[in-house]
Amino acid sequence: MQASRYGGFLVAAACFVVIVAGMQAATSLLVPFLLATFIAIICLPPLNWLARHRISSGASVLIITLTLIIVVLLLGTFVGSSISDFSSNLPIYQSRLKVISGDLLAWLSGLGISFSSQSIIDNFSPSAAMGMAGKLVSGLGNALANTFLIVLTVIFLLIEAAALPHKWRAMGKYAPSTEHFGRFVESVNSYLAIKGWVSLATGAVISIWLAVLGVDYPLLWGLIAFLFNFVPNIGSIIAAIPAVLLALVQLGPGAALGAGAGYVVVNIVMGNVVEPRFMGRGVGLSTLVVFLSLVFWGWVLGPVGMLLSVPLTMIVKLALEANEQTRWIAILLGSDVEPQPD
Repeated sequence: MQASRYGGFLVAAACFVVIVAGMQAATSLLVPFLLATFIAIICLPPLNWLARHRISSGASVLIITLTLIIVVLLLGTFVGSSISDFSSNLPIYQSRLKVISGDLLAWLSGLGISFSSQSIIDNFSPSAAMGMAGKLVSGLGNALANTFLIVLTVIFLLIEAAALPHKWRAMGKYAPSTEHFGRFVESVNSYLAIKGWVSLATGAVISIWLAVLGVDYPLLWGLIAFLFNFVPNIGSIIAAIPAVLLALVQLGPGAALGAGAGYVVVNIVMGNVVEPRFMGRGVGLSTLVVFLSLVFWGWVLGPVGMLLSVPLTMIVKLALEANEQTRWIAILLGSDVEPQPD
């Protein structure tokens, strides 16, 4: 019996490795589909609202599709040129950062604080950080380039979602239970709604603050702050690095400190005051699991996996809850457990 139990564990572990390897191999196909799926889930409440107001399924899908297209066009208009300009000016920013870092080392040497220039370059290079920012911005541009495929997939998913209740009724007693699917959609919508509004406020305040300071491309940095606020724990830090470095290159240390202070204040208020009042009901995952899911999904799917790490982990948790033998794992993934009466 014990040998068969170990055998089952080894088979499950091998299946897990094969599935993860397959997901990594199919990242280019899987990422747009996952994005489209979660966008469609976000669109389900307005779709249901339109259906309750006696608007036909086709008209409801058309209204939501036109809204998505308008949003995408606005993003492309206001952010697309910023992405192109920043990417073309990236070598200039990197060379300026090298000069600034050299001047800083010379100033520290004048104060009697000596560093090995090579060790600084090996361990921390501002120009390399700016290069990572360039990759981040170009990745955002690539995501916008796949917009047509994503929007088209969302349209088909919404059409299928509108027809699904009729198919369910046609199945009769053979229809599968919708309990877990309903809980999943409700949990993801709750999480995305809370996080979305907080992230939107974060991006708007960051854009306004950087525009006041005079930093170039404030809308681009606001969009990045909005997107990476979905990344738990370290997302706000990743979003702040390129804007602060650009403020340093463009306007000097004072503006860089001001930009950094703005990011710190906004994220403290949003992360420690606003989010905790609502997010406990929206996620249902422990802090450790949230961080580990960020690392795992980011490794499997890249930056998009980081953005979707919490919803994807919620899928796994709900799937584990559906099976009596794996429900204990779902309990371990949860944020807390109600005390049982004696």
